[in-house]
Amino acid sequence: MALMRTKPIEDVLHQDDEGSPANQGEGRLRKRLGPFDLMGFGVGIVIGTGIFTLTGVEAKNHAGPAVIISFLVAGVVAVLAALCYAELASAVPTAGSAYTYAYTTVGEPIAWIIGWDLILEFVLGSSVVSRGWSGYLGDALHLPKSLFGESSTVNVGAMLIVLVLGIVAVVGIRESSWVTNALVLLKVAICVFVVIAGLFFVNRSNLTPFVPPAQPASAGGAGTGLARPLSQVAFGIPPTAFGFAGVLTAAAVVFFAYTGFEAVANLSEETKHPSRDMPLGLIGTLVLSTVLYIGVAFVVVGMVKYSKLDEGAPIASAFRAVGAGWAATLVSIAAALGLRSVILVELVGIGRIAYAITRDGLLPRAIGRIHPRWGTPYRATIGMVVFVMLIAGFVPLADLADLVSIGTLFAFVLVSVAVAILRRTKPDMKRPFRVPFSPVLPILSALLCLYLATNLSVATWLRFVVWLVVGLLIYGFYGRRHARIATGSMVRDDAGTAPRLG
Repeated sequence: MALMRTKPIEDVLHQDDEGSPANQGEGRLRKRLGPFDLMGFGVGIVIGTGIFTLTGVEAKNHAGPAVIISFLVAGVVAVLAALCYAELASAVPTAGSAYTYAYTTVGEPIAWIIGWDLILEFVLGSSVVSRGWSGYLGDALHLPKSLFGESSTVNVGAMLIVLVLGIVAVVGIRESSWVTNALVLLKVAICVFVVIAGLFFVNRSNLTPFVPPAQPASAGGAGTGLARPLSQVAFGIPPTAFGFAGVLTAAAVVFFAYTGFEAVANLSEETKHPSRDMPLGLIGTLVLSTVLYIGVAFVVVGMVKYSKLDEGAPIASAFRAVGAGWAATLVSIAAALGLRSVILVELVGIGRIAYAITRDGLLPRAIGRIHPRWGTPYRATIGMVVFVMLIAGFVPLADLADLVSIGTLFAFVLVSVAVAILRRTKPDMKRPFRVPFSPVLPILSALLCLYLATNLSVATWLRFVVWLVVGLLIYGFYGRRHARIATGSMVRDDAGTAPRLG
């Protein structure tokens, strides 16, 4: 077989059929979700730690009041990537998302890397948020820091919330959507509350200068050694704070606040009408999130001078600074409650990615078996929940958080490239949703995502490479030989290179 062998599109489109080699004995995912369920999952995972923390950090250190523009720039890049996801997800509805898209276009090894990369993103993302949730809960209820928070040896709070929400993820996708939608309504409500209440305390003087003059970043800390962005090290560019460059640097950082929307694409196989609902779910998620982010960022930098913002809890501290302590308490409680939806959607997404990989034979098929009653990949989900519990309980993830962003951006680049490739290799493929101005917009999306990734630290890139090497070893010793495409159990593609289903 060729080194960069690809999976036939027809196999993806028919892998849920009765008698399919991809569906023998494991069962099938149930189609239960509509556009509002998808937007609920999307907003549930996107609106989280990013808006509650990064606003203050980036306004104070890089962009000033222009952090509003940083959120807008990051949102535009995310929307471009979402358009590419929408075209592929509507044309090829599958639980594998970017993994499957890469498998059908650029080849199996790249697809494995993407799948392995997405597992990293979702595992670390849910672990980071669960530890943050534990800290919020400990502070709100005055629980012992030896069990809740970053100073604990074993973070019991983080492990407990992962266990509880993991059970919800295993029991059923529809039940997960009910819980998520309820928590999403809470988070959207608190963001709207922050914007409306904060407008009464906005002071124009805090918004000037809107873009503070550029100045060299302070020496030490994030500006030295392996903590420096890859682009600065590669081109010998000194780190800069504020000015236009500071706004773009902040955009690369706050992009973390948009990560996770791609989890919606993992649910396309469980969507009633993916050709219609998937684009609505993806684009609706990002439009709503971007509007809320810009509104929250505006009132936060308008209430308090950017140089005096608290980096740990900027929204709550801003309300306290203007004498609205009651609002600060309300925001803190709602943030702790709302973060649970992020963890839940991450756990649901991990199971679907693992299910797609096992269905292709790159990991043991038994791992991806579907529960006959719940209709979920229960073994894969349970295994990932245990993995997340161990990481969340024992590993401080402050230095690893950027791995979530690099994993996401890497996947976005491949998805954007896949759109352009499929337009040439499969011009007649049915595309219910099409990216406008293709291939210009997909190529622009890939370049912008790559640019943002180069603004992450050298240390992050090194850790990412180590994770990929481990994944390639697994692929080389197991996945390459056991893949269904290697055994010929695929449907016939346009070239007739694989046997027909049944």
